Amino acid sequence: MKRGKKYVEAAKLIDKTKAYDKEEAIKLVKQNATAKFDETIEVHVRTGCDGRHAEQQIRGAVVLPHGTGKKVRVLVFAKGAKADEATAAGADFVGADELVPKIQNEGWLDFDVVVATPDMMGVVGRLGRVLGPKGLMPNPKAGTVTMDVTKAVNDIKAGKIEYRLDKANIVHVPIGKASFTEEQLSDNFQALIDAIVKAKPSTVKGTYIKSLTLTSTMGPGVKLNTAKFV
Repeated sequence: MKRGKKYVEAAKLIDKTKAYDKEEAIKLVKQNATAKFDETIEVHVRTGCDGRHAEQQIRGAVVLPHGTGKKVRVLVFAKGAKADEATAAGADFVGADELVPKIQNEGWLDFDVVVATPDMMGVVGRLGRVLGPKGLMPNPKAGTVTMDVTKAVNDIKAGKIEYRLDKANIVHVPIGKASFTEEQLSDNFQALIDAIVKAKPSTVKGTYIKSLTLTSTMGPGVKLNTAKFV
């Protein structure tokens, strides 16, 4: 894969054989985020889990202290008083059965997170084929299937992000923007890692966190020393 000139120059600043401390890694990634837009800073956590076993799946959510730097559009499936509550909490879209054809037939997907009250999951379930592959299906573990829609919407707007294993047993999560201060990125990184460490399945044998990589949208990855987080 041919890399751009900026990427090649940035890669020269990183010692591929070294595992950096958190502060050093954040500094390097910020320094190398030189694109003309505000790049997203991401963490990639390679785990020792085997996602083929249900008991070794990791899925949850954590509120990042400084948010993600991205405006999140929230859709809430609710009726009656709960719909009013969702609107009052600042949900961008609120509805029920009438949203199914709009999403299913018209391909409407102008939202980033879906929240649903438990009684609406029968309706939302009909959208599984559309929402599932996009990671938009509400889930109790992530706090997006709940009667407390006010808390769900407030948390998401405040910077709540979901984490889960992909097919390669890696967790990919944004922790902010290149414009964030090093301290903000450090706080967000720590909140995420603490949550993932806490979510360690009891059946995992051997090393739980095999590698940690920090990267920006266009920049090269920086490996972190995992000793402190294992």
